[in-house]
Amino acid sequence: MAEAITPSIERRFAEAIALANIPTLLMVLVQLTGETHWLEEPYTPIRQSGMGDNDSGGLDPRNQAEVREAALEAILAWRAGRPVALPAPSEDTLVKMLSVAMGEPVPEEYGAFTAAQLGQTTFLDHRPFDVPEGYKVVVIGAGVSGLCAAINLQAAGVAFDVIERSPTVGGVWWENTYPGAGVDTPNHLYSFSFAPYDWKQYFCLRDELHGYLEDVSREFDVRKHIRFATTVERIAYQDARQTWSIEIRDADGRAEVLEANVVISAAGLFNPPIEPDIAGLDGWTGEKWHTARWPDGATVDGKRVAIIGNGASCMQTAPAIQDDVESLTIYQRSNHWAAPFEQFGKEVPDAVRFLFRECPIYRAWYRVRLGWTFNDRVHAALHKDPDWDHPDRSLNAQNDAHRAFFTQYVIDELGDKADELLDKVLPTYPPFGKRMLMDNGWYRMLRNPRVELVDDRIERIEANTVITGDGTAREADVLVLATGFDVLRLISTYETIGRSGRTLRDTWEDDNAKAYLGTVVPDFPNFFMLYGPNLQPGHGGSLIFVVEMQVRYIMDMLAKMAALGLGAVEVREEVHARYNDAVDAEHENMVWTHPGMSTYYRNDRGRIVINSPYRNVDFFELTRRVDLDDYVTEPRRGSELLAG
Repeated sequence: MAEAITPSIERRFAEAIALANIPTLLMVLVQLTGETHWLEEPYTPIRQSGMGDNDSGGLDPRNQAEVREAALEAILAWRAGRPVALPAPSEDTLVKMLSVAMGEPVPEEYGAFTAAQLGQTTFLDHRPFDVPEGYKVVVIGAGVSGLCAAINLQAAGVAFDVIERSPTVGGVWWENTYPGAGVDTPNHLYSFSFAPYDWKQYFCLRDELHGYLEDVSREFDVRKHIRFATTVERIAYQDARQTWSIEIRDADGRAEVLEANVVISAAGLFNPPIEPDIAGLDGWTGEKWHTARWPDGATVDGKRVAIIGNGASCMQTAPAIQDDVESLTIYQRSNHWAAPFEQFGKEVPDAVRFLFRECPIYRAWYRVRLGWTFNDRVHAALHKDPDWDHPDRSLNAQNDAHRAFFTQYVIDELGDKADELLDKVLPTYPPFGKRMLMDNGWYRMLRNPRVELVDDRIERIEANTVITGDGTAREADVLVLATGFDVLRLISTYETIGRSGRTLRDTWEDDNAKAYLGTVVPDFPNFFMLYGPNLQPGHGGSLIFVVEMQVRYIMDMLAKMAALGLGAVEVREEVHARYNDAVDAEHENMVWTHPGMSTYYRNDRGRIVINSPYRNVDFFELTRRVDLDDYVTEPRRGSELLAG
């Protein structure tokens, strides 16, 4: 829609473009003007090392000024009514554009993937479809995954209820309120593709992200379908009725049984929290809590604090409280690799927020660039090279280069403490072998005289004292358990019983979860899980886009079931087995099966249960559409069964 360009509007765009990301502006210029010379020298950005935004693109200042001037002219002309010259670049052109924007080659298969990310082609299909009278879907959980399912079900006109045990939406982003809690993926990427937001920070903390999820639930008007403070206790498939019975209990203890044609589990991965097996832990006489259960109003000011565990939650908590406590003792269970975190704590300038709001092409390309940086870019570095000379420390030459880069970064951050601390904190296993953490001041914190890092094993706890294997006893007033979650036992918060009467827990041999596309399991018809086994993008990036791909697949299945009059769909055993055999084979050649470390990704059998071996672009193709030949299907037996 044409708009009169006032001096005020022109000034605001000029201020924004003066701060904007050059590689992203180049993509905006190509689309708005159709002029492809912006993809050639002297405008081609250099490759950015690390995970920064590469705001200047490495261009000469004169060329940067030329890009900004041209971008201002093009954006103002577009606002004044000039059509976008290249509204839907070809897949080949998109690959070239992304390659230029990133300063490195991007494989040709990213054309369709990028088109979907930019909204040029249908990704999540929000068109309604007809379902039988009385048809119902129950979604378990109203976190990120559950909201995604709910919004798409509502758009499709499918009746649904969401059962959520907490008093509001958000899942882990409601439950985890510990100091410093936040995302380690940029929130312009860690957000729904269909719900952009006016972010205040590049990497937001918990409150802003939870506020986003609250806003999304209201904007899309799905809260009316959510039963809060209600727990799912047991679900069971009823073969004769082609439905699921769902046993629930509300906050007052009232039990109820629901019935649904389809169940979508969005119970998440990071629950429930677990406590370590340490002698005397139950007898701790001071204050004690898990990071995931940080008490409202709790304070550590002026207290002696001990933290057991040093993974992601500790890496966020400890730097946030280091200057408030009398002392901080961190009991390290294993060491981790951590990457530089250039944008940590940085606010998005008001002018740039204006550009994100007012120029959707800029916002979309900025997100696409983040997707490459934080998702698939490093995937090749995670594969074992059988001819590599140093398999103990790294996997291949690229992985070894990552090791050298991260090692030097740690040395620089530790400063004059490097000689004392480097052996304690530097992993011996290859980079990315465990969850890659983002450094929000962890190494600098270790230079704080109030902070002690202990790498001796905890022998026992007596009253308010932690005693390590070397006999040293350290007292504390507060004990914080940063010991993670029961991740390997997926869907453990309620019992799931399949067609045969066997539980999902038994089917998975407790901690050996498998699912076709991380979504469906034989013997459990019409049951779909979000963020299921082998779906976490272990090479980094946003889980939300993975969930959106799953929801796209599930919605395609529901539409096909409705159109073809199907009452039940169950993935074929051989399809499920073939897929998981392929997943396991891929993992054998990847970093998470390296023997040099333990990781929550891997069960006691040595099998990788949590991480996906695939790139996002691969999963995009795998979930693009449902192939009903992969399923045993049954005609619908009649709506009177559900009604009666």
